[in-house]
Amino acid sequence: MKLGRKITGGRYKKSRKSRLFEKKGQPRVVKLGKNKTKTMKTVGGHLKIVSLSGNTVNIMHKGKAKKANIKNVLETNSNRFWARQNILVKGAIIDTDLGKAKITNRPSQEGQIQAILVEK
Repeated sequence: MKLGRKITGGRYKKSRKSRLFEKKGQPRVVKLGKNKTKTMKTVGGHLKIVSLSGNTVNIMHKGKAKKANIKNVLETNSNRFWARQNILVKGAIIDTDLGKAKITNRPSQEGQIQAILVEK
């Protein structure tokens, strides 16, 4: 059988093309570095602040929030090569002034980095 054809030989036709709002945007990679954010327009005329790079993190520990500096990215479960490149993603284990912490939000979708301390 040929690809894109029915068993009878007829063609499958798309009902319509993809719209502009359905297409993917450029991937945003949040790296470890000086804090840098960008304001983006979204559907409905709203604004979204996204991170491009960051070196500070808001850490929650025992119900208290503290601000700390990020020293290094130790490991990333989603892609082990991202840890080597110091890319900040959700679930990454980072080394901070207060100790090891796990990122709990998606920095590429939000304007800041949130984390919780990892107990040893």
